[in-house]
Amino acid sequence: MKTTIVSPKVYTYGSLVLGGVLRDRGHAASITRDLSSDGDLTLLSLFSTSQLLDPGIRDFARRSPRIYVGGPVGLVPEIVLGELEVDAVVVGEGEEVVGDLVEGGPSEEIPGLAFRRDGEVVKTDPVPVSDLDHVMPLIPDDLKSQNVRGANVYIETHRGCLGGCTFCQVPRFFGRSIRSRSLENILAEVREMRRRGVTRVAVSGGTGSLFGYGGAVNKEALIELLRSLAEILGPKNLSVPDMRVDFVDEEILEAIRKYTVGWVFFGIESGSPGILRAMKKGTTPEKNLEAVELAHQSGVKVGGSFIVGYPGETEEDYQATLDFMEEAMLEDVFASVAEPIPGTPLAKLALEYPKEDNPLYREHAGDYRALRLSEAEARCFNLMLHGMSCRPVPRIVDGGIYSALLEEARVQGRDVRRVMDLLAKYRGRIV
Repeated sequence: MKTTIVSPKVYTYGSLVLGGVLRDRGHAASITRDLSSDGDLTLLSLFSTSQLLDPGIRDFARRSPRIYVGGPVGLVPEIVLGELEVDAVVVGEGEEVVGDLVEGGPSEEIPGLAFRRDGEVVKTDPVPVSDLDHVMPLIPDDLKSQNVRGANVYIETHRGCLGGCTFCQVPRFFGRSIRSRSLENILAEVREMRRRGVTRVAVSGGTGSLFGYGGAVNKEALIELLRSLAEILGPKNLSVPDMRVDFVDEEILEAIRKYTVGWVFFGIESGSPGILRAMKKGTTPEKNLEAVELAHQSGVKVGGSFIVGYPGETEEDYQATLDFMEEAMLEDVFASVAEPIPGTPLAKLALEYPKEDNPLYREHAGDYRALRLSEAEARCFNLMLHGMSCRPVPRIVDGGIYSALLEEARVQGRDVRRVMDLLAKYRGRIV
């Protein structure tokens, strides 16, 4: 059977792995970033709620005679089945599901699956993959030209997260325990990718330092992983961007400085203790600042992500975030409007929160009122501007940068409101 895996615009790591599984089961599998399929069956890999609302994706699903959806959007399959004309949705991890699904079609005997029968949604419980050492992924010829935050591809070293952040789907999708791949399996994969022309790789998994976790951070395992990957790729072609501030120390940061591009990306989210508690972030502004300072002392540059417009965020909370940025002096800043991803506690909170009090809908009446932004959009825009000046080397904001940041804030606000509309549409079935 000829199967086309479609991963719109970006090759997700999961789509490459599923391609490898099907290839090794004897299927003629191919993978593309285009909304096109010449196979007998299509697997559609989706990672973002907004993709469910994309007109191109919706039309593609409607035109495809036999199509299944997988990826993080499967956390709430009722929404996927309601918005896209597809035959089934993989609810959890797909490696041990996809072969039986492709060969036999949707069935209650397959764990981690949702499909319609007589107008009703049938859903089976997912089962986590016990052994993450998998077959060689299907590596498309143009993977080497992909650029995702500076890397051709993000590879997965482990699954799960110890945290419980209300806005994050990782612990809900992969669980709260840590499952790691073997070093040998990872290195074999990267060697093959390098042979196929891939030059820049990022280590993923949510928190890079949890690789090899067994009740405590296994620094030796992480350092050996980075050292070995650097031998294959060269340190200037390896990054391990995503870290929690409570899982780094001098040794880990020294390894990052020595074996990678020398950057970490902390999910700081807010400078307000109250908002961090509401997010169940498990940290404080003081701990965040200590981690930033430790990274700088180790010669590692720091990027930070911030979330604005979280339900309940006051002007004082937002000002605390601006104050934090001025003290931290981050090399890069990413700001986002709080997105209530379906299946997360934030989604439930956002639906219950009074609309008139939600910064996402409240009209901004401050310095940017002439721009006609919501309060959440104005905070996002202002924070991005602030991030340009609160750097070791400030960046001049010209008209082009100003317009680009303003458009980014507006697009984020629009997209999050569309997600809210989607949640409200399915409220009775998912909350």
